[in-house]
Amino acid sequence: MTQLPSLPSRRAALRGLAVAAGAVVIGFDPVGRSWAVAATGSDTAAGHGLVGLPRLDGTLLTDDASLAADADDFGHIVHRRPVAVLRPGSVDDVVAMVRFCDAHGLKAAPRGQGHGAYGQAQVEGGLVIETTPLAEIGAVGPQSRTVTVGAGAKWSDVTKAALAHGLTPPVFTDYLELSVGGTLSVGGLGGQTHHHGGQVDNVTELRVVTGAGELVRCSPTRHRELFHAVLAGLGQCAVIVGATIRLLPAPTTVRHYLLPYDDLNTFLADQRLLVTDGRFGYVEGQVVADANGAFRSYVLEAVSYDAHPDDAALLAGLHHNPTGVQTADLAYYDFLDRIAPAVAALKAAGLWTYAHPWLNLLIPGDKVASVAGGILDALTPADLGPGVVLLYPLLRERLHTPLLRVPDDPVPYLLAVLRTTPPDDTATVNRLLTANRTAYEAVRAAGGTQYPVGAIPFDRADWRTHFGSAWPALAAAKRRYDPRGVLVPGQGIF
Repeated sequence: MTQLPSLPSRRAALRGLAVAAGAVVIGFDPVGRSWAVAATGSDTAAGHGLVGLPRLDGTLLTDDASLAADADDFGHIVHRRPVAVLRPGSVDDVVAMVRFCDAHGLKAAPRGQGHGAYGQAQVEGGLVIETTPLAEIGAVGPQSRTVTVGAGAKWSDVTKAALAHGLTPPVFTDYLELSVGGTLSVGGLGGQTHHHGGQVDNVTELRVVTGAGELVRCSPTRHRELFHAVLAGLGQCAVIVGATIRLLPAPTTVRHYLLPYDDLNTFLADQRLLVTDGRFGYVEGQVVADANGAFRSYVLEAVSYDAHPDDAALLAGLHHNPTGVQTADLAYYDFLDRIAPAVAALKAAGLWTYAHPWLNLLIPGDKVASVAGGILDALTPADLGPGVVLLYPLLRERLHTPLLRVPDDPVPYLLAVLRTTPPDDTATVNRLLTANRTAYEAVRAAGGTQYPVGAIPFDRADWRTHFGSAWPALAAAKRRYDPRGVLVPGQGIF
């Protein structure tokens, strides 16, 4: 197994933890539940009735700008203000501060790229642990079968490091600028899932800090219970600080196909055919509004990793509209990062800071036409905004992670309605959240569930239903590894 590079040496100059020009944190006030600062690092907690801080390599921040930034996320809907933000200089910092929180009744949550949609990684009155400094990428060579990375490493950087040696992780979400720790806490689904499962299904080992502050290596053969409680475990039992990920030989170029459809059932049937026969390396799909504003136009997106793709063979037996087919030959990384220009345009237009009341649902394949069709019939272009609608199949047999809850159907579908709306229009945001809940209830009644990256109002009873038969194991792991309930309260599970 490739080992993580050596961690940063302790930097005595940062002991004391600068939070602003001329001020340092000197301790924690357990009565006022706040951090105390002094004008210089020469002052100490002694004599102030404060609890002293552990010695850290990194920085503990309590300034308004840092607290405000981590009281927000990509969703721009929920705002919970922490009392401090940790930017760790080492894994030891995470261990020390989780132990500190455990001892003093503080809640804590890790934050990667802040891409949550509904306050999942926010902590009211607690500690946010920013994992971005833990971005190490271990050694990779042409014969490597895995790479060990820090939880804060972005998938884009991991992929570039692997591609330098002709290798690639097997599965990607559509947006590469997410942290490894973030997607492994949820699942990590994408167009390659019908071949390789989720990103969580391609992890051979984790390095985690439990809610009790213990640093543990776990895998399918070592601390197996913890391993399965962390992958897709929504941060409830441990903070991921490192992961070892499988690698495969990477293609150099790919052929990208966009195939148009005007009938939902035909679109779904062709998608199902492609993921079951496996002729394409990647299969997804989009639903777009027609000229009348109805979401009844469909685009099947498929990618061949073959060095010399045969169009006739790859498209045989499909029932798309042949006059609207688009194909393009792309470098492999350009394909993986294909939405980067769109993201840049959204940021330039100020739309990245809009509210994102996203709806992400997993629907049984035998009910998808009626259930997804009903949700799409109720959707308007105004309610979607400059977002997109994704609809594509997975293969149940490729998904092995117990806490990644998927309908009991051989070919379930992911429906993602990625809404974008002005954040100050709270009436519209609340109406869309209500619509999300209504859609979720329809999916639940059909035997489906949510893919928990969006914004659906959920209570503890909903989470028990969501985890179903996996709930007892998760609850037992929570009692064992986070007995005081320190970690990730923003999910609202326990």
